[in-house]
Formats: sequence, C-alpha cells, structure tokens
Amino acid sequence: MLITFTIDHKARTVEATFDGHLVLKDVEDFCDAVVGQDALPYRKLIDGRTATGTYTDADVMALGGRLAAYATLGKRGALALVPAPAPDTSLELADRLLNLGKDGRPAKAFLSIDDARKWLAAQPET
Repeated sequence: MLITFTIDHKARTVEATFDGHLVLKDVEDFCDAVVGQDALPYRKLIDGRTATGTYTDADVMALGGRLAAYATLGKRGALALVPAPAPDTSLELADRLLNLGKDGRPAKAFLSIDDARKWLAAQPET
C-alpha cells in the first residue's frame, strides 16, 4: 500500500499521506484500517499531493458509496483532502468524491495543506 497514516487516539485525529500511483483497493484498505481502529469519528487529513491514480467513474461511485455507508456506523469526523496539484481535474474529482460520501459531516478539498490543517483544526470533535 502506498498510503501511510497515523491514528492518534488521544488527539482523535487521523493523518494520512497518499503517495505514488494508487488504485481503488489501496484507498479501500486505508478506509478499512480507519474503521477497524475505531477512528471513524476522528478528524481526518489526507495529503494526496504526491499521489496519482487511475479511477473510473465506477471506482469513484463505489468509494463514494462506501464512504456514505460509513454514516450508518455512527458519527464521522471532519475530512480535509488535499489532492495532487495536477491534472487540473484532481480538485474536481476530490470534490465529487467528497460530495458522494459527505452525508452530514464536514468535508472539504483544499489546494494547500496549510489551509486544510487550519480548517480541520476549527472543526468540532465528534
């Protein structure tokens, strides 16, 4: 997996770095780890600035559906996502994914990691 992450149970945060070429299974495995460690209610920062991926519309819909289904497991913490700066569609894809899986929790895509951290710190804990 090209995803490294830290789950801080004391601070109730998840910080992940997505790096290299990712496929849907990589992201699904990361999601499973977050759920498996009871970190779904924590605030999450995903730094994807060095990641690339090949995702079909079906992949995006499947992942969006998975994220939306997590809402049935309980409260989910805010999510800040920083996609790779290129191609030009990466922010659009991130926004689309967040909208599919948002379902009542704060979630936003950013171009700047600093802006993402600032926004995430201002979000309430769940």
